[in-house]
Amino acid sequence: MRYFIDISYNGTNYHGWQIQKNAHTLQAEIENALSKLLGVQTPIMGSGRTDAGVHAKQQIAHFDTVESIDTEELKFRLNRFFSPDIAINSIVGVKPDTHARFNAGERAYQYFIHQHKSPFLHPISYYLPKPLDVDLMNEAASKLLGTQDFESFSRVKTDVNNFICNITQAQWKRENDSLVFHVSANRFLRGMVRALVGTLLEVGLGKLTIEDFIKIIAQKDRTAAGQAVPPKGLFLSKVTYPSAVFSN
Repeated sequence: MRYFIDISYNGTNYHGWQIQKNAHTLQAEIENALSKLLGVQTPIMGSGRTDAGVHAKQQIAHFDTVESIDTEELKFRLNRFFSPDIAINSIVGVKPDTHARFNAGERAYQYFIHQHKSPFLHPISYYLPKPLDVDLMNEAASKLLGTQDFESFSRVKTDVNNFICNITQAQWKRENDSLVFHVSANRFLRGMVRALVGTLLEVGLGKLTIEDFIKIIAQKDRTAAGQAVPPKGLFLSKVTYPSAVFSN
């Protein structure tokens, strides 16, 4: 039997999602808990990586069991097992050939910025006390929409066949005390969202024009884009799948 597990986490105290030697990672933490509670080694496969310090409102992973399980009971036991920075939202059955990474249709991220000093937002948001032209940032963000090569916003050393992504949403919104960048795509490159945000902020600060931003996309050169913003403001917010992957 194959299951999807829907996970939220605060990534502050973890060295990213993916298992690494001599590092405290979320994948290792969750695999360890599942293995102990199910009584057998239970590897998981996530919908994608998140870097050190990055959070998730919704990360999806799949795991297998020999027999069917009581998903509500396992959810309850896992939530008792974990520290407060990991929460299990749901566990649902999926078809045996469903893959959390390869069957994902779209992923969405949010990046949070606060512009007044706040001890409450500080751990999960980037403090930037400078005036920003949000309208201009949104005009630049609109240039990201569609299927394009985003090599300018990818880490230099990354193992991918191409840098083509289809971005379906890229928009800044004022939400309560935060300025939030919403971005959705069929896939993201390593470091892409933080590089996009850093470059869009340069537009908002008046350091880059819209024409400059368009040229940066076309250059396919990471050194042309802005610096990556800190990881603490970044959230993987949603992963979507076609309804056909779920068990009846």
